[in-house]
Amino acid sequence: MPRALQEVVFVDGVRTPFGKAGEKGMYAQTRADDLVIKCIRELLRRHPELPKDRVEEVAIAATTQIGDQGLTLGRLAALLSGLPNTTPGYSIDRMCAGAMTAVTNVASSIGVGAIDVAIAGGVEHMGRHPMGEGIDANPRIISERIVDESALVMGKTAENLHDRFPELTKARCDAYAVNSQRKLAAAYAAGRVQPDLVSVATRHVEKGWGLATTDEPPRPGTTLEELGALKTPFRPHGNVTAGNAAGLNDGATACILASESAAAELGLPVRMRLVSHAFVGVEPEVMGIGPVPAAEKALRKAGLTIEDIGLFELNEAFAIQVIAFLDHFGIADDDERVNPWGGAIATGHPLASSGVRLMSQLARHFEDHPEVRYGLTAMCIGIGMGGCVIWENPHHADYGTDGTEA
Repeated sequence: MPRALQEVVFVDGVRTPFGKAGEKGMYAQTRADDLVIKCIRELLRRHPELPKDRVEEVAIAATTQIGDQGLTLGRLAALLSGLPNTTPGYSIDRMCAGAMTAVTNVASSIGVGAIDVAIAGGVEHMGRHPMGEGIDANPRIISERIVDESALVMGKTAENLHDRFPELTKARCDAYAVNSQRKLAAAYAAGRVQPDLVSVATRHVEKGWGLATTDEPPRPGTTLEELGALKTPFRPHGNVTAGNAAGLNDGATACILASESAAAELGLPVRMRLVSHAFVGVEPEVMGIGPVPAAEKALRKAGLTIEDIGLFELNEAFAIQVIAFLDHFGIADDDERVNPWGGAIATGHPLASSGVRLMSQLARHFEDHPEVRYGLTAMCIGIGMGGCVIWENPHHADYGTDGTEA
């Protein structure tokens, strides 16, 4: 029986402040699941017009699904957030693109009419659960030369990307990193970042109670001279440092997605419309190039070109990865359309949570730029993948007037 596809819209997104991983970080003794539960509860609080029983799915990502990030986290988080026991949930793992995949998964369910409203997000507590904890990778992937051993260490893949594109120098990456710190500091000073943050009560047996209200990783005022003096931990005399890459972080995100018709029925705001998305595989040894073919595929599916994109939110796992994307598409390193509030180098990158941060910020940028019709969120993904989601701005004069793919 033929049926019509539904348009999928982004209603709202929130996140916790991101913390530094480790015993000195602000979430050192805070549970990972409580971070994402806080985000879901805040979404429900902000949208009383959404009856809880209308949430038909909760998809939550975590890269290291163990301990307080395990046991079908989406279902447990749904129950602990106060959603009815009739709301199902599940967990997702696509490493750094976990939350992005949570969004595209539930969007696909909405698109085909299986559900109308869902919550998607991600959490990563890298202090409690370092990437790779408890895994037992099949040794044949190395012994049979399916991948080089460097493919399993993300920092080494970034060094490989420098080798592949020697014109993408450390100097360019350091300059990009300084600019990311500058832009985030300016966004904080202007009060732009804070509306999407959910304050989190923290506890520590020695430090007592606290309240996390701002991101912990930023280093405002970072200079090129300071970055030039940093060690290159992944290779002697290399290019990748703690200053031009995202750190190890803790944090969570969540968002509401709905069919366009359900949003209209319930009075939910429409902040973006999903146009297309794509995930691709690339050589695992240079996983940072993944966003390039992912964006090309998503653009092709949407019938768009890179010239149609007016705003970019690119995950800054490593500066070299963003520079490679920009260089491929002929975009300047300091283009104001790219990460207007800085990125993960400054904000932090709690792996599976980051995709929704990109989307929430793009939605804010759309409000500021009604002249921009399309925006793009993209990220590289461990073990050699890339992901991209293209969105349409509802504030644009031509919003929804043609047949771009949903």
